[in-house]
Amino acid sequence: MTTLVIVGAGPRGTGLLERIAANAAELLPSERPLEIHLVDPHPPGAGRIWRYDQSPLLRMNSMAEDVTMFTDERSTIDGPVRPGPSLAEWAARQTEFAPYREVEDPAVRAELGTLAPTDFPTRRAQSAYLDWVFRRAVADLPPHITVTVHRDTVRRVEGPVDGPQLVHLGDRVLTADHVTLTLGHLDSAPHPRYAADAGFAARHGRFHLPPAFSADADLSGIGAGEHVVLRGFGLAFVDLVALLTEGRGGRFEETPDGPVYRPSGREPVIHVGSRRGVPYHSKTGYRLQGPPAPLPRYFDAAAVDAVLARPGPLELRRDFWPMMAKDIGFGHYHELFHAHPERTALPWAEFLAGYDAHDWYAPELARLIARAVPDEADRLDFERLDFPLAGLELGSAEELQRHLRGYIAEDADRRADPAHSADLGAFLALLSLFGQLPRVLASGRLTARSVGEEVDEWFFGYFSYLASGPPGFRLRQLLALSEAGVVRFLGAGVRVDRDEATGTWRASGSTVPGHRVEATALIEAYLPKHALARTRDPVLRDLHRAGRIVEEVVSDEEHTHRSGLLTIRPGDSRVLDPALDGGPHPRRTALGPHTSLRAAAAFARPRTDSPGFRQNDAAARAILRALAAVPAAGGRPTGRPTAPLAARVVGPGPRPAGSGPEQLLDQVLGGDVVRS
Repeated sequence: MTTLVIVGAGPRGTGLLERIAANAAELLPSERPLEIHLVDPHPPGAGRIWRYDQSPLLRMNSMAEDVTMFTDERSTIDGPVRPGPSLAEWAARQTEFAPYREVEDPAVRAELGTLAPTDFPTRRAQSAYLDWVFRRAVADLPPHITVTVHRDTVRRVEGPVDGPQLVHLGDRVLTADHVTLTLGHLDSAPHPRYAADAGFAARHGRFHLPPAFSADADLSGIGAGEHVVLRGFGLAFVDLVALLTEGRGGRFEETPDGPVYRPSGREPVIHVGSRRGVPYHSKTGYRLQGPPAPLPRYFDAAAVDAVLARPGPLELRRDFWPMMAKDIGFGHYHELFHAHPERTALPWAEFLAGYDAHDWYAPELARLIARAVPDEADRLDFERLDFPLAGLELGSAEELQRHLRGYIAEDADRRADPAHSADLGAFLALLSLFGQLPRVLASGRLTARSVGEEVDEWFFGYFSYLASGPPGFRLRQLLALSEAGVVRFLGAGVRVDRDEATGTWRASGSTVPGHRVEATALIEAYLPKHALARTRDPVLRDLHRAGRIVEEVVSDEEHTHRSGLLTIRPGDSRVLDPALDGGPHPRRTALGPHTSLRAAAAFARPRTDSPGFRQNDAAARAILRALAAVPAAGGRPTGRPTAPLAARVVGPGPRPAGSGPEQLLDQVLGGDVVRS
């Protein structure tokens, strides 16, 4: 029997398990039994980020119909396609999808029962879906593969390159033929840039929160009516505001003019600002009104090959972005011309011929668009979208509040109105870029400065701002909070200074010159960015200290960029090991957001050929081939007997009555924790 240990049983570990089940019949002979151990202190399927145990106020920023864990006919993978339901489809017909088990929480059960495909579910609802996906993945495994789940944390992995790996848990050691790290989103010690504010808070008895996952943030140190600055206007801001308002007993009351906020009196006064000074664009609440654009058209494999064939170093914005922008524009204008032809002045074929002929930033293309699209609001302008407050100076803080409320209301209205479905066409084209972007990054041809400043900082930040914003109702709630005086806008170019004399932070922005506010609490409202050198994950920390993993560092004569990511080989996700001269470790694999194989979305949209599915499939096939080649006398876990069942959960404490193999399988597939 051979043994695989998967460290991390959240969505990525579950997705890998699903691909193992799909590929096992081809790549792992039935006479080669495999025992899989999944290790995670959090529930399998959901993992830490999507666990049930979090505030019901926290929501996904994707519609239920746009979330799937399953491959489909658009997936370009070597393994078999195994279709499955999206979150929306599963919620609507749960009893039809085995193994069925009724959701325990009545509130989640009620939400799923009324969930519309275009609703934005709670994270608890997604947790229920992921629990079912995990149970289905286990049920789909062939009889010669068994699964044991350990609700524990891996502390250390060691072992020879050509031999069994020892995986140290809290109370036992597993012996594995292969180890895969699917650790998900991880914590790091705060970046040194936050040290000064942390020290300031400690000296003056103030509250400071560095970037943190919202569900885990302790906000109890912020008092009612206390002035707090939130630096950052993205998804973390949205979650934190929900916890500081509704989470403290406030409520939104629906009226014909939109929601009105009724404070509880326990809220702080929230001052928010950022570099742009505006919130992320909300997600659209509609579907395409015309036929899908045939993407990619310009940023395809042939175009990327042509650029990579050029001599010399390359840059994302100079060499690839014009093609990427043109594809996004193609998605935008394809939808505009096909769904809303009354707002165009040329036939689509004539427009497309001219569009094909010119580069994105060519003056000829700008003139063509101006002639074909009379209304400037229907044209796509990346630079105007990026910094909508650029150059704006207002005379007072109240004028800024009115201006921002108008901007936010206009954005919320536009994203809810299918008359502007060209925005969704652009969004889908933006997603399509990830078909080729991983190839560009893996080529090693981009300069270090381009990887650091143009890819990791600019492009992924811009992508999040345009495509990963909150549901539209969150922006309308933000308007209500502004009207109630609970939220105050600081504008663009936010700056926060420390005043030692008063023990307060002073925040200002460039939009209202001379205006400042004082606050006794400061929150860095950003999602944490994992950095390997500062990781708090014990297994990564130990491997890094031992020199067995390495941070991705891109360096050339002009610049060095340290991404903080664990370096893996793109093709099969093998961990690169400095002890092997930087070569791939044959018995260690890593997948997920902590690795150098970048991704933009937490979950795949159906029929988009998700890069995550391709990565999972390639890694699963490589792992199965490696395990099939292990000599028959593979390693066995220590400290526990073998049981002939498909799945079980291991944890401390006595085993309950009625826990023979059949009962164990039934309980695990039913979502119960079995002690062993």
